Parts: sequence; C-alpha cells; structure tokens
Amino acid sequence: MITVFGEGRGFRVVWLLEEMGLPYRLRPVDLLAGVENDPEYLAINPAGFIPALQDGDATLVESIAIMEYLIARYGPTPLAPAAQDAAFPAYQQFLHLGEAGLAASMYFVVVSRNLAPEAERRNWGALKALEVFESRLRLVTRQLARAPYMAGATFTAADISVTYALEFAQRAGGYTLNEAQRAYIARTSGRDAYRRAMDTCQATKAWAAAATAS
Repeated sequence: MITVFGEGRGFRVVWLLEEMGLPYRLRPVDLLAGVENDPEYLAINPAGFIPALQDGDATLVESIAIMEYLIARYGPTPLAPAAQDAAFPAYQQFLHLGEAGLAASMYFVVVSRNLAPEAERRNWGALKALEVFESRLRLVTRQLARAPYMAGATFTAADISVTYALEFAQRAGGYTLNEAQRAYIARTSGRDAYRRAMDTCQATKAWAAAATAS
C-alpha cells in the first residue's frame, strides 16, 4: 500500500494518485502541533517537512519528485507525455515551475506576512520572493493564451503542480489571479479526481472553505 504522509503539497500527490486510480492511504502529519512530537514521521523524514511517501522499500520526499516517481513506477499514463511527444518540453517545464518558481516563492511571502513581526512583514526577502513569483506567473499567463493546459490541449501532471501553486497563492497569500488564471483553475479543479482528493484531504478542504469565506 502506498502511504502519503501529510497534506499541504501532499495534496498534489493525492490528486495524482486519484487521477491514476492507484490505491493509497493518507497518514496525517500535524505541523502545527509540532513535528517534533511525531517520532514516527521523523523516522520517515528527519527534516520534518511534508509530504513524504512510502511505497514498499521506497521512501521519497518533495512533492514533484514523488509525482515523477509514481508516474515512472506505475505508468505509462496520459498525465505525462512521452519524451518524444511535442508536448513534453512544456510539460517538463511547468511540472517543475509549479514548485520551484511559484509555490516555493509564494511560501516566503506567506510566512513573512503571517509569522514575521509586524515591522518585518514587507522585508526585502519577501518582496523579492513576490517579484520572483510574479515573473514566473507570466510564463503561465503566456501559456494560457496559447492553450487550455500547461502542456497544451490535454490535462497533465504539470497542471496538478501549477494548480496547487496558484491555489496556494490565492488562499494563503491573498494573491489576486486574473480572469484567465481563474478560468484555468476552474477547469482543473472541476475534475472528478480533484474532488475525490479534496474529500480525502479534509484539512485542505477546510482550509479552502475558510479561504473562500474570508
């Protein structure tokens, strides 16, 4: 049985598993309660961040690496174009951009705005991180002017990566997306596998509901 540890970016992994129809279980990790109080999880990932995945003897961390592992291990799947496919370069770019360019940058904006002392919330690092996020978002905007999805005409795992990042920016960062970006999220989040993933990830579902209500 595949075990996913933690929600947060683990939502990407759960969504992918639902898209691929693979059996799994979700094991919650409560970072707010303090991961130091969860020795079982620290034995899996001593760095203490989420998500992690166990699949037999394999243990992985980092959501994009986990997604690539699952696709390689349990594919082929239409969620990942073959290397010879014309859609592959865009797929590969946006699969990684969703984390390295978008979510990782927005994380530093969010923690600065919510956890830093009042006088330090608009610090140089947070402003630079927002600048990086917005510059990478321009690549998403350009792609959406060309095609409905990140790799072209068809939904792929790159859309799971980017959708999570854009929803994170909206919910946690209070970032206002433009009309095309909102329409894109409506397309990707309207999928049955997304809804099933939300029903599994109850903390994520509650977070999304609270963000919508605020």
